[in-house]
Amino acid sequence: MNNQTLLETAMAQSALEFGCAPGDFLADENKVVLSGNPDGARAYLQLPFTCQLVSYGRNVVASTSPELQEVARGYINRFPAEHCFETPNLHVLDDALASYGQRTCFMAEYFLPDLRRLIPLNCPYPMRTLEKPDFAGLYLPEWSNALCADRAACDALCVGAYHGGELIALAGASADCEDMWQIGIDVLPAYRRQGVAAALTSRLACEIIARGKVPFYCAAWSNIGSVRNAIRAGFRPAWVELTAKPTEYVNGRNQ
Repeated sequence: MNNQTLLETAMAQSALEFGCAPGDFLADENKVVLSGNPDGARAYLQLPFTCQLVSYGRNVVASTSPELQEVARGYINRFPAEHCFETPNLHVLDDALASYGQRTCFMAEYFLPDLRRLIPLNCPYPMRTLEKPDFAGLYLPEWSNALCADRAACDALCVGAYHGGELIALAGASADCEDMWQIGIDVLPAYRRQGVAAALTSRLACEIIARGKVPFYCAAWSNIGSVRNAIRAGFRPAWVELTAKPTEYVNGRNQ
């Protein structure tokens, strides 16, 4: 496994979910495709998409419902790829989506390990690898990033840090699809800014790779702490996504 293999695996997964070819992410021109509901998509995705944009840094691929294909095409061909995911340009897309009862909702940056930099980092507290039976009782609010009660069947592996025998931090891997496992991390407030998160994240990433899977990490672009953790743990940016949702859903999130 090398960096190119990791990237190709991620692009193949995105191609499956978006309904395009992996090579479309490396093309010079943008692409709009009709969204479907394929088997093997990441477990948390709600398919088919209404309007979902993805970029691996070169162009934009939009996967949409039939009625929004021209809206997406007009938008992604109006602005450079890197500006399609930020304001003020996003207001153009948002205004167009509003006519269809949709709004822009989620924006996320995804990270893959840089295998030239990924090593298990030292932690100031003892760490332990946990299999499913070990973390079955840890579905608690303080570990809601590392573990997801709604998709507990996907939770495959954890690494915990302990102080005086008590769990103080937890990194969890969710088997969101066949080849890629997503890492989430929680650290109790009193133990933050000590390098614990990066140590657990890097250790878990190495454990995932040893099992023949590709670890990935997701953060909101404005979550500086999370982005710094990804970079410190040996990850680097790989792709970005933008999701549109019904207006009622967006309004409900803002209540």
